Amino acid sequence: MIQLLANPQRFMDFSKWAAPIFGILAVALLGTGFTLAFAVPEGVEGSGGSGDAIRFLFFHPQLATMSMAIYAAMAASAFFGFVFRHLLADAGARAAAPLGAGFTFLALATGSLWGVKTWGTWWIWDAKLTAELVLFLLYLGYMALLAAIDDETKATRAANILAMVGVINLPIIYFSVYWWNSIHQGSSMGGNHLGPDYVAPFILNMLGFAALFCALWIVRVRAEVWRRKAGALAVQAAGKS
Repeated sequence: MIQLLANPQRFMDFSKWAAPIFGILAVALLGTGFTLAFAVPEGVEGSGGSGDAIRFLFFHPQLATMSMAIYAAMAASAFFGFVFRHLLADAGARAAAPLGAGFTFLALATGSLWGVKTWGTWWIWDAKLTAELVLFLLYLGYMALLAAIDDETKATRAANILAMVGVINLPIIYFSVYWWNSIHQGSSMGGNHLGPDYVAPFILNMLGFAALFCALWIVRVRAEVWRRKAGALAVQAAGKS
């Protein structure tokens, strides 16, 4: 499958129908997930919260998980682009960065809203929250490097190095609640933390956000491929004139 999509033209053929399929899947999953989420009673025992604040369980953990998953995908693309000089891998990393930054920002924002209801404060320099903020800054740093260096090849390689180095932050985010004294709860994926009435909408929304990212990522990679083709054609036209 990787070899199939490594060829830009094959990827364009595949993505032409894959993007709308993922988009439709995202709408169906998120629509069903949110409908079920607001149909269950508030503060079910074992759900990790109480009152209406528990509604954040259906999008904040998913956004936070996706923020890390997207960075892992971006770093993997950056690795293949850096080591093998694969243009489609570079395009994948570029396309993932703004999406990852968006998911991370929403994770931080919803986490603050959840925190003020649960802990009574918008922000605390907790290890997990701080590491998530660092993740957001890594996304911004990646995009800033791409914009700051005029030579696109040098800019891409510098940004790819930053993306690969930043991977070290991912285990820090995940294990911070176990490594340090944290007010942040552990993973909501475990059966001990998630009430039975919340399992279906929780998982549906997780899958829905993943499908949404896939749809948007594919669209952005396609746009990046077209941008590169347009640039190459412009150079050819300039050379003939």
